[in-house]
Amino acid sequence: MATPQTGDSAPLFTATVGTSDHESFALEDHLGDGPVVLAFFPGAFTPPCTNEMIALQDHLDDFAEAGATVLGVSADSAFSLGSFREEHGIEFDLISDMGREAIDAYDVRIDIEDLGLIGIANRSVFVLDDEGTVTYTWVADDPTNEPDYEELLDAVQSA
Repeated sequence: MATPQTGDSAPLFTATVGTSDHESFALEDHLGDGPVVLAFFPGAFTPPCTNEMIALQDHLDDFAEAGATVLGVSADSAFSLGSFREEHGIEFDLISDMGREAIDAYDVRIDIEDLGLIGIANRSVFVLDDEGTVTYTWVADDPTNEPDYEELLDAVQSA
């Protein structure tokens, strides 16, 4: 599989929302209602991931003004993501992809062996338009790097 590029149809997937309810999630249910921001991240409660999710939360009003839905995606359990959201006041959904369906569909699986993290998501962001077409792709060269949030916001506003 190759990482989806601008102009590609976004791979659809199902997973679980990181809440105490463990409700099911299907990406296709979120298409057609404004842009969707899929922000893959390696792991809840790690410093760079915490910074990224807080930065997305800080920009949430701007994303909302652009009509966008922001979704964080990681291989963490729904329980862990629910705790992470609560601790940091994150208001957008975090998606638990323990089965790696989304991580593999978007070809962003990495191992950080030093930390014992195998088969997790590399930090990456995809913006999808109403039709489910990828309009923006960013994949970190190094998972400690964060995306350019202004560039991301511009991509959402033009999606």
